Amino acid sequence: MERKTLYAAIDNRKVAIVGAGSVGSSIAYALTIRNLANDIILIDIDSKRAMGEAMDIQHGIPYMGRSSVRAGDYSDCKNCDLIIITAGRPRRPGETRLDMISDNVGILKDVVDNIKPYYTHSVIMVVSNPVDILTYKVDEWMGLPNGMVFGTGCILDTSRLVRSIADYIHINTEAIKCVIAGEHGDSQFPVWSRLTIAGMSMDDYCRNVGLEWGDEQKDFLYEKVKNMGATIIGAKGRTHYGIATCVCSLADAILNQRPTIAPVTSPLQGEYGIERVSLSIPSIVGVRGIEHRLEETWSDKETEMLRMSAKTLDGKLRELEEVL
Repeated sequence: MERKTLYAAIDNRKVAIVGAGSVGSSIAYALTIRNLANDIILIDIDSKRAMGEAMDIQHGIPYMGRSSVRAGDYSDCKNCDLIIITAGRPRRPGETRLDMISDNVGILKDVVDNIKPYYTHSVIMVVSNPVDILTYKVDEWMGLPNGMVFGTGCILDTSRLVRSIADYIHINTEAIKCVIAGEHGDSQFPVWSRLTIAGMSMDDYCRNVGLEWGDEQKDFLYEKVKNMGATIIGAKGRTHYGIATCVCSLADAILNQRPTIAPVTSPLQGEYGIERVSLSIPSIVGVRGIEHRLEETWSDKETEMLRMSAKTLDGKLRELEEVL
């Protein structure tokens, strides 16, 4: 009986991905490999592209899982457990994510207008950039309960930082706890005061194993991570695999009811004294999206950097309101 119940739950999981470009199709492929949903629908203004991507993924499934991947339209958003929005133009070489605001806000408004007539109960995850601005606007346009709309925020930046720290200290990434917070962009920052290695402070760990650890090492690692997205875009024109695996981790928390903690972006409700902007802070992600935003004890400098990041995004939102 328990096994039948489990299979019934799996069979009912439905995910719509709006945007069938490199990011959206990579997410669909990753969800399929992980067998996280029975029904995965790709929605794109270029329906032929969506059909081709869905067919390409579907043809590799027989021995990998039971997911069905297909092209669809906005009516397929009805009864979804999760809607993932990746629509928008990608970042060009030399651009910041904030440079994309004018183009992608209009695209996302059209997406939301098309989702609304068919929306039932889904969590909405925004991947499109600039993700903090777009998450705030999608939350505003949808008018859903707190936490039901959130964005991927700094989860990929954090993943890159953890990987870089692991390479430096030669330890498995699972032992490393550290986050990047703030804007998913130029004003983001690592929360070094919370960095631990298997529960031990980084200072203690490096002292024990004879590694140098100070401002020089911190600056080197962070600058490497900060420029990583631009480096990849300059080399191959786009990034998509890294974010796809990060989205799968969040989707697993939502679809399988396995809450996780991740630095994702959502409209803050007074945490750290900040409101009316979306920023990444460690948050509990679960079946209802953001179930709780965690207000940790950071250094005074880190708290001030978060507020400065909020000020940057607030300014961009005010400029946007003037032209909308």
